[in-house]
Amino acid sequence: MKSILILLAVVSGAVLPIQAALNGKMGKAVGDPVYAAFISFVVGSIALLGYVAASKTQLSAISTAAQVHWTVWLAGILGAFYVACVIILAPKLGVALTFGLVVTGQLAVSLVIDHFGLLGLPVREVSWQRIMGILLIIGGVVVIRKF
Repeated sequence: MKSILILLAVVSGAVLPIQAALNGKMGKAVGDPVYAAFISFVVGSIALLGYVAASKTQLSAISTAAQVHWTVWLAGILGAFYVACVIILAPKLGVALTFGLVVTGQLAVSLVIDHFGLLGLPVREVSWQRIMGILLIIGGVVVIRKF
């Protein structure tokens, strides 16, 4: 089971540069990266609606979403911000550098969230090995930038 989850994580990461390139093309076609991000979210929402319909998911759980703290709703805004930024950055920086920087930011914030157990997650203290992992990724980003 765990190997399937690891594979799913790798595959989900692998599709992001493809999504960035395709969204970049859409941004160029419509002349506005934010409009391209909007189109991406509309298409994704339609796909998710199709999944919900096909899987006969119980929609009654949606009513509990209104009861969560307002900050939880920021996830949608953060997703839109991320997609719009990648649409803007990938054509200017290249997909490899953009995602190298994205991964660096993701891991840095992930370490902080883990260390302090933020957002209700379990505490996983920062170690020198985890910091070394981020430094190696930053080194990789520097190499990608130079070449």
